Amino acid sequence: MIGTVGDMSEGPLVYIIDDDQDIRLSLDSLFRSVGMKSAQYGSAREFLDAKRPDTTSCIVVDVRLPGLSGLDFQDQLTRNGSTIPIVLMTGHGDIPMTVRAMKAGAVDFLAKPFRDQDMLDAVSSALEIDRQRREGDGELSALKARYNDLSPREKQVMELVTTGLMNKQVAGKLSLSEVTVKIHRGSAMRKMEARSLADLVKMAELLKIHETAGQV
Repeated sequence: MIGTVGDMSEGPLVYIIDDDQDIRLSLDSLFRSVGMKSAQYGSAREFLDAKRPDTTSCIVVDVRLPGLSGLDFQDQLTRNGSTIPIVLMTGHGDIPMTVRAMKAGAVDFLAKPFRDQDMLDAVSSALEIDRQRREGDGELSALKARYNDLSPREKQVMELVTTGLMNKQVAGKLSLSEVTVKIHRGSAMRKMEARSLADLVKMAELLKIHETAGQV
């Protein structure tokens, strides 16, 4: 593998997996010419065994590799829960192979020889997908943290009001006064940083609280 953790720890990173060293070096040069950092691997197993920095990234991988093929590698990443976007490339592509790759979530499938701009466009799209995913994961983590700060009663009220129940109905279910429900509802909205009931409903959907909450 070419490249060290020290020079890859910041900024987006493109992982190049190809058993052809000339291809790896050519792609590395292409990406670096536009300010992208890359790391190179000669096989899928080498990539899977390596330690990698936690940063926005994507994978450019050849379909035909020794050992684990590019398509099987893509399947294994999916089974492992990996969300790193993949760009596949091949010199022997066919329609069934392309369909399989795209159905499995590949960002693009490029036939060699490809234009440099086509590869740069595919990698840019893949990195943007990963950036947005990471941003979304960060927002969800912050949302979960705010929800965990709610009191048990505030969680109950939030769960019920986001199903569409009126304050009076929530009060009946929880054996509380309507005024008390309003207080808990207002407190929950402040802690969740919800500007409106619609905001709170969206948050409840993202958190899937109606799927995980027990019976009141």
